[in-house]
Amino acid sequence: MDKGYVRRDEPTTCMSTYENLSVDRDDGVATVTLESSAGRNALTLEMANELASVASTLGDDPEVRCIVLTHEGPFFGSGADLSQLEGDAADAPRLRELASRAHEAIVHFHRTETPVVGGVNGTAAGIGFSFALIPDLLVLGEDATLQFAYPSIGLTGDGGSTFFLPRLVGLRTAKEIVLRDEPIGPEEAVALGLATEVAPAGEFDERLEEVATELADGPTQALGALTRLLTDSYAHGLESHLAAEADALADAARTEDYERGLEAFFGDDEPEFVGR
Repeated sequence: MDKGYVRRDEPTTCMSTYENLSVDRDDGVATVTLESSAGRNALTLEMANELASVASTLGDDPEVRCIVLTHEGPFFGSGADLSQLEGDAADAPRLRELASRAHEAIVHFHRTETPVVGGVNGTAAGIGFSFALIPDLLVLGEDATLQFAYPSIGLTGDGGSTFFLPRLVGLRTAKEIVLRDEPIGPEEAVALGLATEVAPAGEFDERLEEVATELADGPTQALGALTRLLTDSYAHGLESHLAAEADALADAARTEDYERGLEAFFGDDEPEFVGR
């Protein structure tokens, strides 16, 4: 196929190696698997640096048509690596540095126009909870648990949790989640709007792959522009947002996927989109 994409009957995998995560590329889908060198998939400064680098690289790669953010083991993320902290005011600059690097990764994931799918089949707490709020779609396994967790050690949230949470669930529910700080199971997470769906037992990996593949096979330039319009709607007035919609529509009409989509609409076959 064009642009280096490989047909479904010719699978390929390209792995890049890091200390705290792995990146697996397969037919337009880039899967980032969190594997912290610290226990319980805790976030270290090195892991935050790697995430920032990977998020920037994948978000700017035209051959990546969907990004998956998932994990190994029973923890998607348990928060910061608390073993590196002293428990007094000397931790303030350490926490600021760690948060700043993690925030760089979060901005890249949030601003990319490549669809992002999250997969959590374990505990997501602290900044792990925050990372679970980033994806455009979030698939949970039946063993998933989400928890804000910061108040349990006397801290406030980071990782964009206080930004994304009220946008996903509404202000009052967001306040209830952070003030009560109770674990949230998968079905409740879907009902609240924190997640998209719960995969049946034993089918988490397969369902996550299905969701990512469905997006990667779509008109990904148009899908990315759509998610950007939805995100930016919070910052726009109506008139400026309508202008942004018109610009995005015109840009989409210049893509090969639009030509393929329109041709298929008047034909008998499903469109085969190529992401350009």
